[in-house]
Amino acid sequence: MSAPAPITHFTGTQVAIVTGAAQGIGRAIALRLAEDGLDICVDDLPSKIDLLNEVVAEIKQLGRKAIALPCDVTKEQEVKDLVEKTVAQLGRLDVMVANAGIAFPSSIMEANIDQWESIWAVNMRGPVLCYKYSAIQMAKQNSGGRIIGKKATNIRRFDSNAKITSFYRCLVNLRIARLRQSRSILHVKGISSFVNPDSIKYGITVNAYAPGIIETEMTTHPLDKDLGEPCAALKRTMNIPHAKVGQPEQVASLVSYLASPESHFLTGQTISVNGGVVFN
Repeated sequence: MSAPAPITHFTGTQVAIVTGAAQGIGRAIALRLAEDGLDICVDDLPSKIDLLNEVVAEIKQLGRKAIALPCDVTKEQEVKDLVEKTVAQLGRLDVMVANAGIAFPSSIMEANIDQWESIWAVNMRGPVLCYKYSAIQMAKQNSGGRIIGKKATNIRRFDSNAKITSFYRCLVNLRIARLRQSRSILHVKGISSFVNPDSIKYGITVNAYAPGIIETEMTTHPLDKDLGEPCAALKRTMNIPHAKVGQPEQVASLVSYLASPESHFLTGQTISVNGGVVFN
């Protein structure tokens, strides 16, 4: 691509895509960006279309335009179509939040290779495709942009002396799921750093947020009720029983800043939102 013309300053309504937006952190981010005045495209798997439509309805109640475009972020053509359809229906693309991520709890002896490959596809291939096609569109617009990814934080400590009872077997399964997700989403940090030299000349910033223990569908477990607090099973298996549990809205507040014009001097960074827990 040839050297860009001087970047223009866009003063109209900005547009964001949020992947994995049917629930949890993605849903909170979509709603927060709508509160900030952006029009929103929410994306998740086709099986979650009803949840996506609920988010769309909430965004419209805030006075913003919103559309739901389900797709599989591991498939290049679908991600390309996601960006193109967003631009066709909402006019442009200014913010891409590559939030989609998955994990499957299972013991290592019961590991399903297809599941492992799915985790790497969603958590690694998905962000690469989202970054690629959003950056292409933002470069065409020549008015800057924000690309934001999710990086899993990797807890240092875990209980290696846990007895393998049926209770602790559940905890071990949770640990395996968390580590799988962390190892794959960890590479989002590298992606964010890698794309920056090419994006800076177009006024596009690329950053990532790293959530700690946030109460969502992915971090809760039926054992939590017996243990008496949210995310208790996850905290025990990571040997951080007193760790603070955050809410999706706290992560959304950070993303709100990363998506804002005020963050123009911040790029190539990963920012942790973890309540002070010791992480790698």
